Amino acid sequence: MYRISESNRQKAHEIVSRMTLEEKARMHRGLGAWHTETVERLGLGNICLTDGPHGLRREIDENARTTAENTVKATCFPTAVANSCSFDRDLLFEMGAAMAEECLQEEVGIILGPAANVKRSPLCGRNFEYFSEDPYVAGECAASIIDGIQSKNVGTSLKHFLANNQEAARLSSSSCIDERTLREIYLPAFEAAVKKAQPFTVMCSYNRINGTYASNNRRMLTDILRGEWGFEGLVMTDWGAMADRPESVRAGIDLEMPMPDKEFDIDIIEAVRTGELDESELDKCVERVVACVLQTIDNKKEKYDVQKHHELARRIARESAVLLRNRNNALPLSKKGKYAIIGKFAKKPRYQGAGSSQIAPPFVNSPYDEFTRQGIDFVYAQGYSMESDKTDKALLDEAIAVSSANDIDAIIVFVGLPDEYESEGYDRKHMNMPEAHNTLVSELQKLKKPVIAVLMTGSAVQLDIRVWADAVLNMNLSGQNVGGAVYDLVFGDYSPCGKLTETYPLTLENAPSNDTFGDAFNIEYRESVFVGYRYYDTADMWIAYPFGFGLSYTSFEYSDMKLSRDKMKDTDEVTVTAKIKNTGSMKAKEIVELYVHAPESTIFRPVHELRDFCKVELAPGEEKEVSFTLSKRAFAYYNVNIGDWHVYSGRYTIELGASSRDIRQTAEIEIESTVDAPVPDYRKTAPYYYNLSGCFGDRKLSAPAYCEMHVPHEQFAALFDDKTPLSPRKTKPFDEYSTLYDMKTGFYGRRIYNMVEKAYKERTGRERLSDEALFAPIGSTMFPLRGKTRNLIRGMILYANGFVKEGEELMGMEIRD
Repeated sequence: MYRISESNRQKAHEIVSRMTLEEKARMHRGLGAWHTETVERLGLGNICLTDGPHGLRREIDENARTTAENTVKATCFPTAVANSCSFDRDLLFEMGAAMAEECLQEEVGIILGPAANVKRSPLCGRNFEYFSEDPYVAGECAASIIDGIQSKNVGTSLKHFLANNQEAARLSSSSCIDERTLREIYLPAFEAAVKKAQPFTVMCSYNRINGTYASNNRRMLTDILRGEWGFEGLVMTDWGAMADRPESVRAGIDLEMPMPDKEFDIDIIEAVRTGELDESELDKCVERVVACVLQTIDNKKEKYDVQKHHELARRIARESAVLLRNRNNALPLSKKGKYAIIGKFAKKPRYQGAGSSQIAPPFVNSPYDEFTRQGIDFVYAQGYSMESDKTDKALLDEAIAVSSANDIDAIIVFVGLPDEYESEGYDRKHMNMPEAHNTLVSELQKLKKPVIAVLMTGSAVQLDIRVWADAVLNMNLSGQNVGGAVYDLVFGDYSPCGKLTETYPLTLENAPSNDTFGDAFNIEYRESVFVGYRYYDTADMWIAYPFGFGLSYTSFEYSDMKLSRDKMKDTDEVTVTAKIKNTGSMKAKEIVELYVHAPESTIFRPVHELRDFCKVELAPGEEKEVSFTLSKRAFAYYNVNIGDWHVYSGRYTIELGASSRDIRQTAEIEIESTVDAPVPDYRKTAPYYYNLSGCFGDRKLSAPAYCEMHVPHEQFAALFDDKTPLSPRKTKPFDEYSTLYDMKTGFYGRRIYNMVEKAYKERTGRERLSDEALFAPIGSTMFPLRGKTRNLIRGMILYANGFVKEGEELMGMEIRD
């Protein structure tokens, strides 16, 4: 664990004691878009904070537009959707250390990441930045990357805390989550990262949590993050996520990013002078900012090895790729054959997502480039247009003609999701791949030659191609050296060893959050703890590919599972061991997953939950022992009756498997609870949660293929103590928390909306404002007014509320239809 030193904390305390109130107010906010403030008279300089989770994204000219040309060259490592599939803590540490080396070269003090949000829905536009649908996996991955980065004394910013699980209306929506689900699903990844790695900073999200904005949420930022978990660093806002400045200080926000108008400093100054805010609370915030600056400001500029990092990106991509299908051992291919390489992604691969994490790599190695470099005999056809989802008949005909030649041994077709399908700032509307990609694979399989589909996507998709392709190799978004990794795996230099960290459902309708995902105001997390495989496996639902699934070019045998004891108290630990043997003919790695199945009780629980994993490398015929140690939390659920983790007495089953649906070994252990606590019972008030594989709404299903989760609002509300999970949508009177979308509901507010829309059109050339505009607050109807200039805010609010003359005076303009 690499943390901010005690000496720097003490020095920060001394510096802050000599600051004026005005200087403290300035230190609570950023300087420009990417730096902390300075206090020159005290000799305090500043540091640079910049994106992103899978590589460095620093702007060359911070006053210019963010473009590839205005971004420093940096290694684009595989994104979280890919690197998490490696299930390799050591590899992620290595990736983090490499990212830190690039930060040192570019004089960056804090890199904004990793992102530990749980994948609630396959539609979230930012899923490529998130590790998993499982909080344990997300926490382990985040902690490993944080440790790697901070091992070089570069800080991290664990984000987005909390419950930022969709992009739609992320600036103003409220995530409505019951306490148990918060504790079991959405908090644990952050908890593990904080306790295991102590990130220098944590970044709060934009959204509200049960009605309270993240930046104002003292319970999350202070009571839980600092109080329960012992977080020592500073908490910053996401860019523009500040709700109320004095309130944010009390809540635990230390740094507002980026710099707002300087006139907003008066909010904090006046709050202190009037006694609304105790200056000692502000001092604590500023001390944490200064300590973080002192920790990293003297880092020495070092030059990193560009080629070494390029090769590391290749290794991570190779370790993370998931072989989903391999009928008749279609893979690996011989290097001596001749192949048809089809699909634009072969030449111009999709290797990263879009938004604030978009890296400008020094070069990109495509599969086409690597195959050419390695002397593979192949012909190429584009296959589909990048400008349209529809099939281009001429391109399709060309692909079929090229692939039909008698000397072609197999077809390697590159498909997936184009850039515009997923990005920060908006969510997907469906899980489908482009029609042209599906049609291409379907038509190629009619040639009766082996079809190898290489998939490039940032999140789960509806995989129709698995019906037609002989092999499916899922590269996800594999970074700048995706071509090298594809070559290594397709031609058998290495065996695929990655496994899925999210379930691939058959259709979007099967997703447990499908009913309530994407709401613009109150997002009810009605699925409760049944997220991802916790739902699919409990409901015994037909799926495309389960959590933890991934094939290999060899085979593995699990045997001799043993427990160090067959009974224990919940204060004890148990060691689990088993033997894993490579029974095939190729050296390879296996990821062993440990799940726990709890006995029946009056509280509903998933059929099993992942509690640990390990990765083991084995030569042909080699056998090794793996070992796990489990303590109370591995068997516990969060008991809202006592506000703590609780293990009820009974017989638990420990499972070792190759996926959540492929359990190879089991053993039972009797656990005695040392806490006499009433177990919650919702069987009468929320019976839906107890019968996921039976009755769905008013329908009885004979087969679980097409189940849809429809939890009645009243049953969801029963999980809350006050039975009111909703916070009302903002209506008149309008205030600084209102959005343009809200204002549009009123006569004068609609005039405001039309005025802004007209200005936006003139500035951008776009026809209308967007609910999902990216990085353009004035262009988004969902951005709260609080982020705008003070007089403009006050004027808009007055005008929208019917005080026309006063509003126009403050805005300095007249508004007419």
